[in-house]
Amino acid sequence: MKYAPIDPRLFVENRRRLAAELPPGSVAVVHSADVPWTCADGAMKFFQNSDMLYLSGVDQEESTLILHPDAADPAEREMLFLKETSEKIAIWEGQKLTRKSATTVSGIENVQWTDRFDPVVRRLVPKAERLFLNHNEHARAASIAVTPDDRFRQRMQLLHPEIRCERLAPLLTRLRVVKSEIEIAQLQRACDITGDGFRRTLGFIRPGVMEYEIEAELLHEFVRQGSRGFAYEPIVAGGASACVLHYLDNDQPCRDGDLLLMDVAAEYANYNADLTRTVPVNGRYTDRQRDVYNAVLRVFRACIDELARPGVKIREEYHKWTARLVEDELIGLGLLDASAVAKEREDEDLPEEKRLYRKYFMHGVSHSLGLDVHDVTPPDAEFVEDMVITVEPGIYLREEGFGVRLENDIVIKASGNIDLMADIPIEVDEIEALMAASRG
Repeated sequence: MKYAPIDPRLFVENRRRLAAELPPGSVAVVHSADVPWTCADGAMKFFQNSDMLYLSGVDQEESTLILHPDAADPAEREMLFLKETSEKIAIWEGQKLTRKSATTVSGIENVQWTDRFDPVVRRLVPKAERLFLNHNEHARAASIAVTPDDRFRQRMQLLHPEIRCERLAPLLTRLRVVKSEIEIAQLQRACDITGDGFRRTLGFIRPGVMEYEIEAELLHEFVRQGSRGFAYEPIVAGGASACVLHYLDNDQPCRDGDLLLMDVAAEYANYNADLTRTVPVNGRYTDRQRDVYNAVLRVFRACIDELARPGVKIREEYHKWTARLVEDELIGLGLLDASAVAKEREDEDLPEEKRLYRKYFMHGVSHSLGLDVHDVTPPDAEFVEDMVITVEPGIYLREEGFGVRLENDIVIKASGNIDLMADIPIEVDEIEALMAASRG
């Protein structure tokens, strides 16, 4: 692995917190992800199931965790099962975890090979009062792939229809929202690598450079610093392409006078940063571009400094408050009529998606961040202490051929939010000065 080992106290504490949530007589089972395949005999890069990583630190395929907090034998309260390594595997794939090294990584003493998993399950499950099984319940999950967790659940329901099967995902979602100091440190490292990549591009961006060349500069810096690469598919969008929210082609030349929107970030140790900056291709914002940029920046600052606080309901309050700020900025930019906006505000039943501002700002302003870029969040959630979120307002002017979005990653604190990207340039004058200096 490219990243430094994570302190196993993180995973010990995560399991302790989950065990405290399980009712008496419970057994919980979590599997690793499958290795994703392409065509023929090709395989893609392995990405661990976030819940498995959260509870064990094991970043390896064909691994399974069993938690049985009430087990009479203390050795059976936490059991980790791994694919048995061999000399052949070492030759073809490299060194895998041994039972001893898995204990070092996870803090779990009872580590066995996977051929012992089924006998243990056959012995434990019939005695369990509740069997907690995992499943991806993210509100925006779109994959139809059947995972090892899904296959195990189907098998248990077939073999043991009398067992009460419970959902593990709601418990893990609630626990994963709050980030520990160790997790925040991993996120900070991902943000720092991302910032170095952004600074690198400021000396490279100029008219005629291809969007994919900028993508390559970023990837070079990310991997050079121990990242696996991009936290998500990078968006490098010049001119009107910035108004395509999930623009992924990155195949156009950067043109003089255009803005370039980069929604690009690094991962580190499976934790993800999420950054957006919008910079002038030729190194100077026009007056109109500067006005729109500063309007977005004011909303961005207000979200961090005033709106995002523990106890604030994310959907019902925070997003609506932000929308009202965007409306005011759009009025100031001459894009919305003040009287029409005032009339809309009198209609509290008017859905947000039907309001006038949605023509120019059509996405949410924040999401949770962590082991997943769009990290798990309970339905109807509110901000809590040590939750990590993005703040990413934008204004998109398709008729004028450009869009502006700004995004940083924030730790929610009652005493004042912590900006994990505070050192990454964002002010207009600062970006212009850095671009000018890099060309000097």
